[in-house]
Amino acid sequence: MSMDMTTVGDTGLLDTLQHEVAVFARRAEQTRLGGVGQVRNSMDRAAYLLLNRLDKEGPMGVKALAASMGIDSSTVTRQVAPLVDTGLVKRTSHPEDGRAVVLQLSPRGQSRLEEVRSSRRQLMAELTEDWQQDEREAFCALLTRFNVALSARMSPQGIPGTDPTQAES
Repeated sequence: MSMDMTTVGDTGLLDTLQHEVAVFARRAEQTRLGGVGQVRNSMDRAAYLLLNRLDKEGPMGVKALAASMGIDSSTVTRQVAPLVDTGLVKRTSHPEDGRAVVLQLSPRGQSRLEEVRSSRRQLMAELTEDWQQDEREAFCALLTRFNVALSARMSPQGIPGTDPTQAES
């Protein structure tokens, strides 16, 4: 049985938590957690998440990509179009069904993604330079747990292939 945490426990702590999450969301959007150097702010969140997913899971169709990210196919189609136009993603025909489209990271997309990842890693290193390793690990574990819970609450029930740790639009 679930308890209503807004009436049980420390509502002041929950107020602080919701406020800090709101501030984090605003700051993350302002900077796009873009990293440092020339790469800073150079890739939006949707592009980063799509490229990252294609890198980790390999070539796939629009429907599979949408399902794995927990978003609508039309959203993926709209978000991937500029990535194709700029040569970061390649569209090819499915080897078994020529009518189906397969999306894959291009060599240029792979290179660009690694630039952005490296820049973002540097930003994370700078922001947490005075943290102990166990503090970084705890923060990652708690942030992942929070994102999984949020994703599970937000995602449609019963969508196979939805990975709550990666669901983003």
